[in-house]
Amino acid sequence: MNPLLQATEWPDCLSADACSAFEEAGVFDPATGERCRRDILEVGGSRTALESFRAFRGREPKLDARLRHQGLA
Repeated sequence: MNPLLQATEWPDCLSADACSAFEEAGVFDPATGERCRRDILEVGGSRTALESFRAFRGREPKLDARLRHQGLA
């Protein structure tokens, strides 16, 4: 795969998978919103996006959410 394509798809994969946390728990779930604020927004650029994702979701990212958002799964 083209490295440039990988670099542009990776953030989309992380954001789709992070958004799926809200789809699973409900868009207005207070606990999910608090975890997002604490694990992603508050830390800003003090750690990598992957580290923040792992803290928020408690696991490695999965491609499933990205494929689902693209209508491929």
